[in-house]
Amino acid sequence: MAKFTKKGKGGTPAISTASLPDIVFMLLFFFMVTTVMRETDLKIKLKLPEATEIKKLEKKSLVSYIYVGKPKKSLQGIYGTEPRIQLNDVFAKVSDIPDYISSERDKRDEKEVPFMTTSLKVDEETKMGIVTDIKQELRKANALKINYSARKKAE
Repeated sequence: MAKFTKKGKGGTPAISTASLPDIVFMLLFFFMVTTVMRETDLKIKLKLPEATEIKKLEKKSLVSYIYVGKPKKSLQGIYGTEPRIQLNDVFAKVSDIPDYISSERDKRDEKEVPFMTTSLKVDEETKMGIVTDIKQELRKANALKINYSARKKAE
């Protein structure tokens, strides 16, 4: 008669890591595609005013933003507490607006220029005088499509 012996415990087999690089690159590609980079670094305090009737902009790629508000606390020692104008990533004067608009037009295709919109993102505590000055400079630069950014009023 033959004698049967039990095999010893062989342990658990090793986990295959062959597909791990595929998974890592798939996740990396997903986050690269879905992440939106912030275009400008805000140097002002910005709390948009509330509005009841809001309409979304159609083509955000044709929008140029002008930010107006008090500098952030960390920059108030340098720039003071009066409302300032921010164009892209730098503080500017009202007289810099026509140059900013012309540089924004130069970036666009000539067919898109008539559809460009200038959006004013103004802090709710800012006085209207600086906004009026900005609108006058926009008229001089022939940027007549103006949008006021606001947040939806809570009901």
